Amino acid sequence: MNEDKVMRVGVIGTGWIAEKAAITLDGLKECECYAVGSRTMEKAEAFARQWNIPKAYGSYSELIADPDVDLVYVGTPHSHHFDVTKEALLAGKPCLVEKAFMANARQTEEILRIAKQQRVFLAEAIWTRYQPVVGIVRDLIDSGRIGTPRLVTATLGYSMGDKPRIMRPDLCGGALLDLGVYALNFVRMFFPADIVSIDSQCVKSATGLDLTNAMTLVLADGVLCNLQSSAACVGDNIGVIAGTDGNLIIDNINNPHCVTVNTHDREFVEDILVPQQITGYEYQFLACRKALIEGLLEPREMPHQETLFIMQLMDDLRRKWGVKYPYD
Repeated sequence: MNEDKVMRVGVIGTGWIAEKAAITLDGLKECECYAVGSRTMEKAEAFARQWNIPKAYGSYSELIADPDVDLVYVGTPHSHHFDVTKEALLAGKPCLVEKAFMANARQTEEILRIAKQQRVFLAEAIWTRYQPVVGIVRDLIDSGRIGTPRLVTATLGYSMGDKPRIMRPDLCGGALLDLGVYALNFVRMFFPADIVSIDSQCVKSATGLDLTNAMTLVLADGVLCNLQSSAACVGDNIGVIAGTDGNLIIDNINNPHCVTVNTHDREFVEDILVPQQITGYEYQFLACRKALIEGLLEPREMPHQETLFIMQLMDDLRRKWGVKYPYD
């Protein structure tokens, strides 16, 4: 891709996450929401009218076939990511696929194999990985502001009722793939050391899916991580990185806006605000554009091996809990 070119994005899906993508792209000069694809023309046209999108397609295949689409953004439920991503990659279309990347590690391995074989760019849209706050927190840790990190805690919880995407196994429901994935990524972004041991528990729904879960990870570098995610309650959504000489409090692990630095005895030092954003999604689109300009096949912010590692970790957790999807 040429450095001066506006990246034309084709959005697959018309749900709320696709709306967020459309809002984001509308605020970027380097990218545009060029096309939308839905399973019905009626939905695609209504979405295109609402967000002033030039092209509307009544099938995913038609959008993928459009030669003017530079990047396919897969914004369907994670249960439906595999087929459409595979089709796009085989057609030579670069893809940005919403988290959770696939239903399981088996699907992930196949999709990564196809991308490598076809030599087509592929990225997971785990938006927190691309945000500037990642660099801010890493710099604070590396500079020794809190001493040696010893403990990480992170919670993400939303009271989501009986939403189908949470309660249905065929939609890969439960809290883990929707919310717990952020807590796991919160750890891996800053502490990628090997996991020495992992313990976990979950409370299940009547449909056999994890509604609330707790995970404890011990890392090879001596850091202990306590993580929780829930689709059944309102969490504080805070992340804390505690060190020997202070701590960092991240106000929302799902979309951080402020990092609070405390010194010894929890004395307040400063609040560091992240840069003003459109929605927070812009960074993943800009990272994809940069990678395409540079001829990369994966983004630096979220390498393929990291996407696979997280999926394998979530598979292992689900096996322990007895949480199964039809795709397993």
